[in-house]
Amino acid sequence: MSLRYSLVHLLSDFSSKLNGFASRGVQIRQNSKYINGFRCYCDVSPSQQTSPENSPTSVTVKKRIVSGVQPTGSVHLGNYLGAIKNWTALQNTYETLFFIVDLHAITLPYDTNELSKATRNTAAIYLACGIDASKASVFVQSHVHAHVELMWLLSSATPIGWLNKMIQFKEKSRKAGDENVGVALLTYPVLMASDILLYQSDFVPVGEDQKQHLELTRELAERVNYLYGGRKWKKLGGQGGAIFKVPEPLIPPAGARVMSLTDGLSKMSKSAPSDQSRINLLDPKDVIANKIKRCKTDSFSVLEFDNPERPECNNLLSVYQLVSGKTKEDVAQECQGLNWGSFKPLLTDALIEHLHPIQVRYEEIHSDSAYLDSVLEEGARKAAEIADATLKNLYQAMGFLRR
Repeated sequence: MSLRYSLVHLLSDFSSKLNGFASRGVQIRQNSKYINGFRCYCDVSPSQQTSPENSPTSVTVKKRIVSGVQPTGSVHLGNYLGAIKNWTALQNTYETLFFIVDLHAITLPYDTNELSKATRNTAAIYLACGIDASKASVFVQSHVHAHVELMWLLSSATPIGWLNKMIQFKEKSRKAGDENVGVALLTYPVLMASDILLYQSDFVPVGEDQKQHLELTRELAERVNYLYGGRKWKKLGGQGGAIFKVPEPLIPPAGARVMSLTDGLSKMSKSAPSDQSRINLLDPKDVIANKIKRCKTDSFSVLEFDNPERPECNNLLSVYQLVSGKTKEDVAQECQGLNWGSFKPLLTDALIEHLHPIQVRYEEIHSDSAYLDSVLEEGARKAAEIADATLKNLYQAMGFLRR
């Protein structure tokens, strides 16, 4: 037996053992990420294979990010500052897919006449806020059928106990009443996992209230990789290894969590009964001025950041900082001598100035239906290419008859 053959055979056997260990959750130390819940130190994801594209001499492949917003209700300042505004920066560094999650919008009672209209409006707002269709894929969730297919496959591997523990399900079902709660409200975290895993996402931008859903996604990816990946998949003719990447959270910058105008302890929300609680991105100038004039404040005579006893003050100063583009230190210095009567007009003017170009651009995009349709069609086409490859691998790994 030649030395060359012995080395090749030895390396091949060692590689197979590593794959077997990984599929059983054994820690494999490589280079800077987590695989199956363990610390890993490599730049190459577990689902990537050694290839010319991944070689040190090739062009660096961008990490992938996915995120989306529901089309229910109006897109408000919290959606924008907490998510969409950050996307405009991410699209320059990462491969990005931003979609309108219309399938999630039907988990609670909704207006069927408004769904398609709201979906188009949300897509137009994405673009008006600076999402560049030449850099990011913008599409509608239901236009890529693989989302629903993958959800069903993942449902078979999702323990019901995991879903019963989801905090948002408990809260929303309590409000709606058990008799009015559909199964979709319980299982929509599986659809959310499908949204993420379908695109082999490296990172997912999440807020504090979404961390539990991302953790379920990570656990589900590891579970499916263990049940169907590794040598089991390879024996069925697949590439072996992990079927899904295990995504990492990308936490937005501090201060990006915008709170209600009527309660500084509650997050600004589309579902809040009072429109006074939020600034909608398309609110006219007079409406913005009226909402800021009437928003909840406190009786203190000075303005300050980070006082736990003054949540409304901290929220309004943070909003001013974010829309003005100033640093926290500059805002603190500028506002230290102001009272509420002098600060509110300052905040109003900053909001109107920041939102005006978005509103103008929105009207331009929304009036050009052919352009908007072409962006959504192309975005769905690009997304489907990635999604179909992932779905094909899972069907194969789960033992389905090849189409």
